[in-house]
Amino acid sequence: MNQPRLTNLLVIAEHDSGQLKLATLASVACAQRVCAATGGQFDILVLGEGIGPVAEALNGYGAANLLVADDASLNHPLADRYAAVIETQAKTRNSTMVLGTASTFSKDVLPRLAALLDASMLSDVTSVVPDGDDFTFERVMFAGNVIATVKMDGAIKVFTVRAAAFSAPPKSDQKSAVVAVNVDASTLPKTAEFVSRDEKPSGRPDATEARIVVSGGRALKNSEDFERLVGGLADKLGAAVGSSRALVDAGITPNTLQIGQTGKVVAPDLYIGLGISGAIQHLAGMKDTKIIVAINQDAEAPIFEIADYGLIGDVYQIVPEMIAKLEKA
Repeated sequence: MNQPRLTNLLVIAEHDSGQLKLATLASVACAQRVCAATGGQFDILVLGEGIGPVAEALNGYGAANLLVADDASLNHPLADRYAAVIETQAKTRNSTMVLGTASTFSKDVLPRLAALLDASMLSDVTSVVPDGDDFTFERVMFAGNVIATVKMDGAIKVFTVRAAAFSAPPKSDQKSAVVAVNVDASTLPKTAEFVSRDEKPSGRPDATEARIVVSGGRALKNSEDFERLVGGLADKLGAAVGSSRALVDAGITPNTLQIGQTGKVVAPDLYIGLGISGAIQHLAGMKDTKIIVAINQDAEAPIFEIADYGLIGDVYQIVPEMIAKLEKA
């Protein structure tokens, strides 16, 4: 049988205002597996301004090189500029695979990169398997109900991995070479311009990285009740907050909290669904959770079919009791 050809992977790191997004480690884990099967190597590319701490946080995960593109022109993650810098590095490094963890960031940047490289593009990859002298990829489709096995044409393959499919690897004492990437701002595209960023700092962890997620659904009548019940329980548990699409569509919660097929995909140790019916689109975003707890007054709610623990009742009565007991604990 032919052996897979040597791979040279380029992992695209994601961060938020200089703080590493831990979901990046899923891409690192994927790169490690591929390299273990091929004898290849991988580099990690960090883009932005003032990103030294991000690069340092990634040192010790087995990358041959930590490529640091630190420039004021990359202060904001404008996809056209980021894709142009990544394209240059992919060609310079003779990369055979370029990957990032599936997120709004990578969904914006990597398809543009694939177009620049005239390369194949896949999203939500859960497995990369050697196949002769090439690879096959598995990816989820149709809200996670179908696993597609795909082969990608072309010398360069661009893809995103689903964070829940790759556990964060352990860190070692072996350090990577840190290489400064020269960025010529005058050559970068300027088709997009950063205007502003709207966010409401909550002090709560991101749902994609939290060990516990408390999420609310249609049973919550308004934003005040959502904050009091979902937010209140989450704060007692040190948890992240999530929302169903029904609340987003109703204007009760912002779309940044949405979990599901068209929102965030999470895989915490514990997921508590408050008043969530369990539509298939929502389940696609959280069904890889280790333990699922559901509270709903509808005994026939689909979420009870996948829940490890279920409680039939009104969240307006049950959740305040839970919060009160946690305050006394």
